[in-house]
Amino acid sequence: MNITIIGAGLAGCEAAWQAAALGIRVVLLEMKPLNFSAAHESADLAELVCSNSLRGSGMNNAVGCLKEEMRRCGSLILAAADATSVPAGGALAVDRDAFSRYITEKISSHPLIELTRTEVTELPTQGATILASGPLTSERLSQALAELTGNEHLYFYDAIAPIIEADSIDTSVAWRASRYGHGSDDYLNCPLSKEDYDSFVAALLTADKVAGREFEKLIHFEGCMPIEEMAARGQQTLCFGPMKPVGLPDPRTGRPPYAVIQLRQDNRHATLYNMVGFQTRLTYPEQKRIFAMIPGLEQARFARLGSMHRNTFINAPTCLNQTLQFQRAPHLYAAGQITGVEGYVESAACGFLAGLFAACHLRGNRPPMPPAETAFGALLGHLVNADPENFQPMNVNYGLFPALEGGRKKRTERRLALAERALAVLPTWWQQILTLQSAVVESDNG
Repeated sequence: MNITIIGAGLAGCEAAWQAAALGIRVVLLEMKPLNFSAAHESADLAELVCSNSLRGSGMNNAVGCLKEEMRRCGSLILAAADATSVPAGGALAVDRDAFSRYITEKISSHPLIELTRTEVTELPTQGATILASGPLTSERLSQALAELTGNEHLYFYDAIAPIIEADSIDTSVAWRASRYGHGSDDYLNCPLSKEDYDSFVAALLTADKVAGREFEKLIHFEGCMPIEEMAARGQQTLCFGPMKPVGLPDPRTGRPPYAVIQLRQDNRHATLYNMVGFQTRLTYPEQKRIFAMIPGLEQARFARLGSMHRNTFINAPTCLNQTLQFQRAPHLYAAGQITGVEGYVESAACGFLAGLFAACHLRGNRPPMPPAETAFGALLGHLVNADPENFQPMNVNYGLFPALEGGRKKRTERRLALAERALAVLPTWWQQILTLQSAVVESDNG
């Protein structure tokens, strides 16, 4: 009775650690150093590529809550981060090399984990397997994944539009409407005058852009052009494209504005809104500066900023069930960024859950599901309950959590209350896992 895990990044290592904690033997397959992706350099496991920061530690940020949940539940990744942390103000940053060495040593010395250096090019047709190959999954393995999921459910380039916290949108300026009145009033619409529009386009054309690395280079398809690339095609391109005002009269004037930016509800709690058609390669500071020029978004708070980069991920709501198993191949589980989570911490958390779910199934147990009120549950909910027509990778954020009961709270107060609630319900779930672990130990000793 064993689990095969493909990929020894953060998700794969965390999955292996959690499965082994439930007494399951793990074969962990890693292609380095036989083959490196364009982003990786070290032969060590769980290599951090883009940053040494695991982001904020405070509970006013959902990733801080997620890290605390992982820490309290015995996460290998959080143990490594705490052991190798470096000063970084309010963030959890690590010594990258020490972090990877710590995890490599722990994995290599675990009696139930067998680390094998080999490249996997085909998905196993049987036997419990966790796919944790990451956003830079090799071409041959990507082809096998496309055959499993269907090409229409596998994405190779990530065009992400910004997402805004709903209560930071000025609804005295933005109004609800759908184009030509078709359907319900599903969109918030921000109006721009000709002067607003001309200033906005001028700012886009002169803004600083992210310089892509070799592994991030991509051909821009017409359906996902960066907003600044469209602006460069001509002064009027945007107001005939994603900023087209036709069919959206401003209720205050009865006439369409010169241009309009539409915001689409991004989660079922209506706490997050997506800027429709606003994928971009602008730097984060430039996005915040320029998008604040839009009427109604002067005080906007961003749950996620836009980006475009090389990324392989599946349409999780279409392809996976709630225990992260592929619907077309239940012996296969998905973990990490390939599922559509964004960020190192979220990737590790997804691996944590996949490892638990697969191990529970092998032990003949129904996996206890993390409460929706926890960061674990919120992240899992994003993967299985998001709109498959508009699914995009997402960092954990409080907009994914079920709303609090009672009256409105100030932003910081609300976030701290969500974290407090999450950590209050976490122990009951985790005690169920510990009970299973205890039963495994008693069975093995008996």
